[in-house]
Amino acid sequence: MWDTLILNPMINALLLLYELVGGNFIVAITIFTVIIRLLTLPLNLRQQRSSLKMQEMQPQIQAIQKKYKDNPQKMQEEFVKIGYNPAETLAGCLPLLIQFPILIGLYQAILVMLGSTPQSLFELTQRTYEGVDLTGLLPIDNTFVWLNLAQPDPLYVLPVLVFATMFLQQKLLMPTPAANQDNSENPMASMTQTMLYTMPIMFGFFSLQFPAGLSIYFVLVNIIGIGQGFYMKQQMAAEKARRAEMKAARGESDETTSDDEQDSQPQEKESSQRKSEKSESSGKSKKSKRKKRRR
Repeated sequence: MWDTLILNPMINALLLLYELVGGNFIVAITIFTVIIRLLTLPLNLRQQRSSLKMQEMQPQIQAIQKKYKDNPQKMQEEFVKIGYNPAETLAGCLPLLIQFPILIGLYQAILVMLGSTPQSLFELTQRTYEGVDLTGLLPIDNTFVWLNLAQPDPLYVLPVLVFATMFLQQKLLMPTPAANQDNSENPMASMTQTMLYTMPIMFGFFSLQFPAGLSIYFVLVNIIGIGQGFYMKQQMAAEKARRAEMKAARGESDETTSDDEQDSQPQEKESSQRKSEKSESSGKSKKSKRKKRRR
């Protein structure tokens, strides 16, 4: 099942691209990466939009968590009012989960395609589809500048690039804490801050052992993700500006009533009602006393 759905299609797609670009494996990997990103574009854009939306809502979320920490039901109701769904945080991991089968399949495909042993060449012939002519493609060129694409980078340049590009991508979409925000009371913000460093370090460490061709795929994916992040951030800023203009045109204020004011308003109403009731009762008692005197 794995070979039929993942590994063999990847090998044949890379062979086709390798042939179309005139025997340049780096260009073939680049085109393959762009195709994969286009196929997963809706999920990636949704995940990035959700991350940026979370960035704007963090002060409100933390205020609600602090105010209703002893009342989970009320906390959930307030989350619904501001349009926040904690389940979206888990949905944001979906693009990453989809990437894992692609990474494993591409890792195996590179080892099979760029292997120089008779066993790897025989395995390659067994995995190609009918009609694919390998006579003009073999041996596949596995060199790029100082790199052997089937071996890890001996100068550690690619692991550093993997770490740096993934860090920039994570940093771009990381929720920015407010000036008075305490992340120790916000588990989600603390987890995001931790992921900012752990994910790039983990993939950078993996790149020390991965083939250079797979590390190049990592770098290309991260660069595309950075571009998508900038684009999505501009779109979100434009949408926010349009909402502000619409509110200004209707004469509405962007400022909302604070929690203390909202809490004090019902109390003021109750006190005014009590005062009116007392005045009415005192007026009635005075009238009754006057009637008794007249009698």
